[in-house]
Amino acid sequence: MREGQFRNPSGCAIAAEISREGRRFSAEKIIESMIPMHDRSNGLGGGFAGYGIYPKYKDFYAFHLFYDHRHIKKEVEEYLKERYEIVLSEEIPTRKIPEITDEPIIWRYFLNPLKSVLRSAQLDEKEFTARVVMHINTKMDGAYVFSSGKNMGAFKAVGFPEDVGRFYMLDEYAGYAWTSHGRYPTNTPGWWGGSHPFGLLDYTVVHNGEISSYDANRRFIEMFGYKCTLQTDTEVMAYIADFLLRRKGLTPKEMAEIIAAPFWSTIAKKDEVNAERLTYFRTIYSSLLMTGPFSIVVGYTGGLMALNDRLKLRSMVAAEKDDMVYIASEETAIRIMSPEIDRIWSPAGGEPVIVEVMPHD
Repeated sequence: MREGQFRNPSGCAIAAEISREGRRFSAEKIIESMIPMHDRSNGLGGGFAGYGIYPKYKDFYAFHLFYDHRHIKKEVEEYLKERYEIVLSEEIPTRKIPEITDEPIIWRYFLNPLKSVLRSAQLDEKEFTARVVMHINTKMDGAYVFSSGKNMGAFKAVGFPEDVGRFYMLDEYAGYAWTSHGRYPTNTPGWWGGSHPFGLLDYTVVHNGEISSYDANRRFIEMFGYKCTLQTDTEVMAYIADFLLRRKGLTPKEMAEIIAAPFWSTIAKKDEVNAERLTYFRTIYSSLLMTGPFSIVVGYTGGLMALNDRLKLRSMVAAEKDDMVYIASEETAIRIMSPEIDRIWSPAGGEPVIVEVMPHD
């Protein structure tokens, strides 16, 4: 093979854009940004997550599901009716294109937990909903909840991301933040549910790389009721985000200090307060340290966090233009989203880029 005929870009394409002012905008540009990173994908997986996309139903949980057949759809709907008011049930609109085939039944529900059920379960609505998602995904064969937050949604399929975006007609949606991913998990066979983003409630993750600490991370998180059924490291990342940010109430910065913890030699050079905090995290959450090459974007209501592994073994670039922040595996993708930028930089290993939407009155 001649030089230049083969390209090994370290796999996977990720991109994200967010408005600090909370302005809503189409997914059109982020879809286009995946085209110059086409060679990073393999055609077996692509997907997007959008935040702020359901303002009319912003107070309800938006469940996106894949069904293998109508029988299981009926069974899941009976299960949901016993626990939620189903405000709306509909097929997710798609556009028939030749690049996307063999699609499952793709459905969405806007749900309001029944107060009587919450009282009986003695759970807050987020924990209750997380448990409902886990039950469907582990106990109801042929059904898979791939998005479950409020005023947000994930959209994914087997295909290249630019085709997946067209298939779901995401150019017709508007949100204040979008994330995207191209390629399929390296160690598992391709299917729709296994494409990125992975998520639980409003936390979503897109990931480039491979986590060698997967087994240790999985064993720890499953002690707290999470079930990792997809045999992929990105799924466990999504559950770790939910565990640390929602259940433990930590900040995105603190999450970064746990999963990409500084080396002990680095901690030793910190001032007393920071050294004490970092030592605590490394001790208590030692099993959540992620080793191996990765760059990730974690989406959540009101913000994004982008992060490289400690050694920066995967590429990631960030940029700003006015109130917009852009993140991608390659600068060329950022230039598609915004040809003119005010600042561009390559974050250091273990150094999170955290973008929060400014609160509105």
